[in-house]
Amino acid sequence: MSDSQRFPVAAHALAYLAHKGAYDPAHAAPSAVLAASVPTNPVVIRRVTALLAKAGLIATRPGASGGSWLLLRPEDIRLDVVLKAVNGCAHLGSAPAGAKGCPVGEHIPRQVGKVLTLADQAASEALSRITIADLLAENAPALDGVAVHGACAGAVRAGSRVTA
Repeated sequence: MSDSQRFPVAAHALAYLAHKGAYDPAHAAPSAVLAASVPTNPVVIRRVTALLAKAGLIATRPGASGGSWLLLRPEDIRLDVVLKAVNGCAHLGSAPAGAKGCPVGEHIPRQVGKVLTLADQAASEALSRITIADLLAENAPALDGVAVHGACAGAVRAGSRVTA
């Protein structure tokens, strides 16, 4: 799985666990069920849930009767924490090394690196105001007036709701 997909998969999995009331081992959601909701491969889900468990957001149990469940309420899981849990960043790329001896090539990578730091900080700050509960809410104030990301708009049907 690409680094750029870990965060959306993690946010989706956490929202699904909250939607299903998976707050203890008796209500754990198996990786195959989570994978069907995303949709992705159960191996992808297990990689992401391992990172979420390491961050203390969920617990997991392996095996045929295994699965994942939340350790925190959805209103207590901020998306900046989710992004950090899956080793994510704004994914704007990285500056190329630049050509030695070229005044632009030697200067620009350092400056672009600073810009990327600013973008990551802005993303983290924005995500810190949004929770998993906000993702599940029909009209979350934290998302009021925000349009669907252009790259994602084709994947979202107007008026779709969580029904699984």
